[in-house]
Amino acid sequence: MIIKKATLSDLEELNELFDGYRVFYEKESDKKSSKAFLKERIEQNESVIFISRNNDGVATGFVQLYPLFSSTRMKRFWLLNDLYVDSNFRGQGFSKALIERSKELCHETDACGMMLETAKDNHVGNQLYPVTGWSLDKDHNFYTWDVE
Repeated sequence: MIIKKATLSDLEELNELFDGYRVFYEKESDKKSSKAFLKERIEQNESVIFISRNNDGVATGFVQLYPLFSSTRMKRFWLLNDLYVDSNFRGQGFSKALIERSKELCHETDACGMMLETAKDNHVGNQLYPVTGWSLDKDHNFYTWDVE
C-alpha cells in the first residue's frame, strides 16, 4: 500500500476517484468540471490531497483536507472534507491508512487537530471514525448557510 501527496501527475486517476466520490453522494457525474476543480486545488495549494495505491500502483482512494484555523487554540486546524475508497478496494485498510496519513499531516504542520462531517446514515463511516481515534462531538450544534 502506498499513500502519497497527490500532484498534477496523479490528476487523471484522482479525477476518476473524485467523480466516483461525488456520484456516491448523489451528484451528477461531471468529470470535466471535477478535473478543473482538483487541478485548481492542487495548483493553488488550497487543499492537501493524499492518494492511495495498491502494490500494483492502482489508485484506490483519496482524502482531501482543507486548512482552517482555531482562534481559541491559535493553531492550524484541518477539515477532512473528502474520504473515498473505490468499492473494489474497500475493507483492505486504505481508509484507515489515509486517515493515519492525515494525522501525520497534523503533526507536520503543528496543527491542533482535524474535524469532519458525515451523514448520520453513513454507517460505514460512523463505524470507521471512532475506530481510528475520532470522537463524536455531542456538545456543539452544526449549522449551515447556503447561498441561494
